[in-house]
Order: sequence, then structure tokens, then C-alpha cells
Amino acid sequence: MKIGVPKELYPGERRVALTPDTAGQFLKLGFTLAIESGAGAEAGFSDESYRKAGVEVSQSAGPLWATCDIVMKVRSPTPEEVALLKPGQILVGFIWPAQNKELLDSLAARKVSVLAMDSVPRLSRAQKCDALSSMSNVAGYRAVVEAADRFGRFFTGQITAAGNIPPCKVLVIGAGVAGLAAIGAARGMGAVVRAFDTRSEVREQVQSLGAEFIEVTIKEEGAGQGGYAKSMSKEYIDAEMALFRRQAEEVDIIITTALIPGKPAPKLILADMVEKMRPGSVIVDLAAEQGGNCELTEPGKVVIRHGVTIIGYTDLPSRLAPQSSTLYATNLRHLLTDLTPQKDGVVRLNMDDAVIRGVTVVQGGIITWPPPALKLTAAPPLAPAARETGTVAPKGKGPHIMLAVIMAAIAAALLGIGYAAPSAFLMHLTVFVLAIFIGHQVVWNVTPALHTPLMSVTNAISSIIIIGALIQLSTPVRLVGIMAAIAVTIAFINITGGFSVTWRMLRMFRK
Repeated sequence: MKIGVPKELYPGERRVALTPDTAGQFLKLGFTLAIESGAGAEAGFSDESYRKAGVEVSQSAGPLWATCDIVMKVRSPTPEEVALLKPGQILVGFIWPAQNKELLDSLAARKVSVLAMDSVPRLSRAQKCDALSSMSNVAGYRAVVEAADRFGRFFTGQITAAGNIPPCKVLVIGAGVAGLAAIGAARGMGAVVRAFDTRSEVREQVQSLGAEFIEVTIKEEGAGQGGYAKSMSKEYIDAEMALFRRQAEEVDIIITTALIPGKPAPKLILADMVEKMRPGSVIVDLAAEQGGNCELTEPGKVVIRHGVTIIGYTDLPSRLAPQSSTLYATNLRHLLTDLTPQKDGVVRLNMDDAVIRGVTVVQGGIITWPPPALKLTAAPPLAPAARETGTVAPKGKGPHIMLAVIMAAIAAALLGIGYAAPSAFLMHLTVFVLAIFIGHQVVWNVTPALHTPLMSVTNAISSIIIIGALIQLSTPVRLVGIMAAIAVTIAFINITGGFSVTWRMLRMFRK
């Protein structure tokens, strides 16, 4: 099958769905490739680089739409491009089926199959195809770059001969992919970063990047289906607004990323909050394309209200076109790899596969969106008695009785050992038992994120056996000397590996 990549027609779009580096990987899957001349120019990829990669360069888009079996795009097709589709073709790109019902109907009328890169399900094995996360990552990073460009001061604090310069304070609302990317970029530039999210499970991710996680006092979980946030109660929203008003008076930059799938962006930064911000402050609204999280955002524009610069760009990933194109093309390559298991260049839409089913919004002219809900967790099986009667079996006293029997057996065994064993053995046994309890308490009180380096350094320190082995190297008994040499070698490997793993792990927690 032949893959065609036309030039993007959306105004200001600089990304391209194919790069010279990924072209070779598509060719290995058995496809032939064609691209419109100049399609990659805005992203820094020349026609000559595509030719060297084995891609046919077409001087216009017409032949691509007419001859290619698969058309790969970034943006949704325009009405003119929809009219060029022919029955049986496969269109791949960002479609946004929840917001573009008319587009979905027009694509179905052309009797084509459509794969929406924005509909990749949130499954572990689908992460390699998750173009939405890839673009959000770029957008979060670029948001900090845009904020730094508009912000008139340093991000990092400095001590100069002219006086002390305090660090910039950044508030990131929404700790999804884009939010975490923004946190990492802002922290890398030396800013003091605070982050807010309705989902409590992102707390450790925020803190691992060196940011402060702020929250409201009302306990309400904001995790929705597929890892996205959900709408919150009125009481929670009122508390949330009060928190943002306080933060607006303190921070210099606010970056908002909050989106709820299938709904307009929630209004989180109101006009009165903007008024409370210091002149020269910056707001970057990553939800501008869906209406914006800031009440004063104008999609696609930069406006100044009450001395505050509000950035409402809708093309942040396109402003890093080379990087965005590389990530997006890689996502497409992973998807096509799953679609061509035989590597023969023939796409097979296996609708029994949850990933392929989720991404396929139109199949042969039949609208298949929305897909059936994913079964992310499985309920534990009922006890046999419950399955027979249809009721849940009541909790019995069986486990408690079993535990009592085990404890009694252990106590009897210890009494027997104490009666028969010599006193030296009992002393060592007492030290061993106490070491178990103390070691358990030490490890239990260490944050789980540090368990691996803790265990590796403990493993290295425990190699005290090397001292005994070194003492035995000079023994006149040859067998003992050989075993001592082997013990020294193994202990040396153990020590070196333990401290090496510890060092590598601890580097992950450093700035």
C-alpha cells in the first residue's frame, strides 16, 4: 500500500506527518511513500532529504489523494480535502470526533476509513501511539518558553552587586502531560513552581519534579475515565476559585492546561483574578482552542488586560515544528506497525484490538465512534458460596483462627529451641529477630520512591563478608584460599553494583 503526505492547509500549521528519519521505518513495513513538495519545509525538512530517504516527492497534492491508499495528516481535513477522498482509502490524523460531528458524517459519506490520532485509548501498550500526549508535552514546554519571552525578568533568583533578584513564581493549573512538561521546564529555568490538580494521584509526580503541590481543603477526587479530570461539585469549585484568587496575588506566571474531554474548557481564571495579578505578569492558556481557562483569553491572540499579558496561542506544538513533527511521525509509525503485523505493507483493521478499535472512528463508511467503554479493572471473583446463592459470603473467623494457630506454633517452636539450644545460639537468635523488626521499621518509614537506592546501598554495605574473605586468603589450606578468593570477587561485584545502582537512582531525584 502507498502512503501519501500532503502539505497542511491550516493557516500557520508548520508540522508534517512524515520525517526523513521515520521514512525508512515505514519502508521496512512494506509501504511505499509519497509526499507533496514543500510539505516539510516549515519543519526544516527539505524535499531532497525526503528523496534521499526513499520518498517520492510530488509537485502537487492532487496525485497523492488520487493514488495513495493511506493519507497521513496532522490537522483535520478541510472540506476541499474531504472531497478528494475516494472509497476504500484510509485517512489518519487529528479528527476530534466529539467536536466535529459534521466532519465525521462527511467522511463517512466518502466510504473511507478514518483513524483519529486524538482518540488513542489510555492503555499502557498504546502509549507509543499517543500523539495527544506527545503534542501536549511539546505544548507544555513551549508555554514556558512563550511566558519567558513575555516576562520581563529572570526566572531564577540571583545575587548581584545591584541587589538580590527574587526567583519567578509560576503556578501550573493541571498536572497532566502538558502541566508536568511545563513544571519541568520552569524548574529547569530556576523558577519556584506551584501546581494544582483535582486528581490526588499526581501529587507525587509534581513533587518529584521539585514543585509544590497545592490543594483545597475539600476532599473530592477529580480523576475521571481514562486518566482525565472530571467535573467537580459546586462546593469544590468555590473553594478552588478562592485558592486561585490568593495565588493570583502571589505568582508572576500562570499556565493553565485544564480540559475535560468533549466539553468546553472550564473557566478557572476569572477577570477579577487577572486584576489582582501584578503588572507585567503573564498567563499562558493552553486550553485556548477549546475556549480557554482564562475568562479574558482570546484564542489565537496575545492580549494585555490590566497590565497582564494573556497568551492564547492555539498552535504551540507547531511553534516547535521540527520536534513536534518527529514525535508525531513516530506515533504514526508505531500505529502502522500494529496495523501491519506481517510487515507486508497491507493494513489490517483488527477491531478486536482495543487500541485499533479506539482509534478507528469510521470504518468503510460506517461511523464507529464512540468505541465501547474500556474495561480497565476486573472485579475479584466471588467466593463459591456467593456464586451459588447470588449473595456475597459473610466474613468469617477462619483467617483469625488460622493466624492464632500459626502464632501458637511459632511460640512453641521458640520455647523448644530455648530449652534445647546453647546460650550462644539464643543470643544470636535474639539479635537476628531484633534486626528483623528494626530493619522493617527503618525501611517502612522511607518513601517508596527511595526503596531501590536504599536496598542497593544496603546490599553494598552488607558485603562486610569481604573482610572475612580477605583474612582467609592467607590460610595454608588451599581449598579455603580458593573459596576466599571467589568470595572476594563476588563481594567486590556486589559492592560495586550496589553503589552504582544507588548513584544512578539518586541522580533521578536531583535537579
